[in-house]
Amino acid sequence: MTLTVEQRYKPYSEWTETEVQKIKNNAASSPWHVTFHVEPPHGLLNDPNGFSYFKGKWQLFYQYFPYGAAHGLKSWVQTESTDLIHFKETGTILYPNTSLDSHGMYSGSAMQFGDKLFIFYTGNVRNKNWERQTYQNGALLDSKGHLEKIPQTLIAKPDDVTEHFRDPQIFFYQGEYYAIIGAQSLDKKGFIKLYKAENHNYKDWTFIGNLNFENDATSYMIECPNLVFVDEKPVLLYCPQGMDKKILDYDNIYPNMYKIGQAFDTKTATLVAPSNIENLDYGFETYATQAFNAPDGRALSISWIGLPDISYPTDKYDYQGAMSLVKELTIKNGKLYQYPVETITSLRQEEKNFDNYPSTNNTYELELSFNQDSYSKFVLFADKDGKGLTITVDTKAGKITIDRSQAGEQYALEFGTIRSCDIDNRQTTANIFIDKSIFEIFINKGEKVFTGRVFPNQDQTGIAILDGKVTGKYFELEY
Repeated sequence: MTLTVEQRYKPYSEWTETEVQKIKNNAASSPWHVTFHVEPPHGLLNDPNGFSYFKGKWQLFYQYFPYGAAHGLKSWVQTESTDLIHFKETGTILYPNTSLDSHGMYSGSAMQFGDKLFIFYTGNVRNKNWERQTYQNGALLDSKGHLEKIPQTLIAKPDDVTEHFRDPQIFFYQGEYYAIIGAQSLDKKGFIKLYKAENHNYKDWTFIGNLNFENDATSYMIECPNLVFVDEKPVLLYCPQGMDKKILDYDNIYPNMYKIGQAFDTKTATLVAPSNIENLDYGFETYATQAFNAPDGRALSISWIGLPDISYPTDKYDYQGAMSLVKELTIKNGKLYQYPVETITSLRQEEKNFDNYPSTNNTYELELSFNQDSYSKFVLFADKDGKGLTITVDTKAGKITIDRSQAGEQYALEFGTIRSCDIDNRQTTANIFIDKSIFEIFINKGEKVFTGRVFPNQDQTGIAILDGKVTGKYFELEY
């Protein structure tokens, strides 16, 4: 159903049991529910939030609107994991229930302080004229799930930004706590601000400066900035909305990008000698990626498999959105690699050779290899005529192409049905994870990544090899 503004911002308590049950029943009837990815039971999931480690478990919150596939009055839902694969909801929900977040719990991060998890988030507030005001707020969560919001805003909106000032990400670097926040300047340009917690106090933040990362200043807003450290090098992940495609071409409505610095100067808020800007993912749906440095030093990331301002086939079932697999970030030869955490192999069942399969359960992993100077084409989610998600690997020409134009229900056609990236002319590998209506493809163990959705027809469950020689393994995955 299409929701009005009034419905999207109606207090949760005013939704009747009959209305909610109708939404739940409709969502349950969808043929496209995933198995080993996080998705909402109903309603809309978008940004990953508060990805962290606390009380011996991995913490992941997701931004959530429960009452349909729409962006409305957002809360945060807490999940926990012991292996970064199986995430279970805890029952803890951060509701928009104060004067500092009355119109939505917007995105943010989390980090353990003492025996509590400090949650840093943006509160969205609208006045009677529907003018937006944003506040950078905090909350504390104890080991028993008791939540206490800090009653005052922690970082006030500066004079040099519009109302678009959000998504605080806290990180620990060289013995100090810092936070970066996405912003829009008064002349409608996207940039990032850096703050420091004085005396390790999460209530006392000092402005350091606008982050210098050789910003091209062509975006109108930078959302979801994250700064993590890989082999002591700073990696900036961010979403520059409206970035000029002359800077770096991208196909999706909004990009998710990264830069690698050689060092991070906290005194001048500078990413020293940053690399060129690069696409984080070459697929159809990756946004709002959140990353943090785990206690063991690994840089871990997770993304929303979805995009703002896009309608999806699941909308008619009153739900939308999912999370990617958790990936570990590494740097090799100056390139950022992203690959699922090792525990993903625990889902593997019986090993088979990769081959034509007229029918699968659409829940599997492929581990494939392609020779140098070769050309291969195969189809996943294939019907009896070989129509589905077509993957072409041309190592001779140095290109990989993904075509979803014949894979189930079509959507977002104004942004095209084909994605591709360049690869070196050499032997190439691909690990491909299929989960009912999600694909995640990792080329050369994460050198390039394609993430996206397809919503297959009922008969699109096969694998068809159309051209060339592809060798590898097939694993059914059990969650």
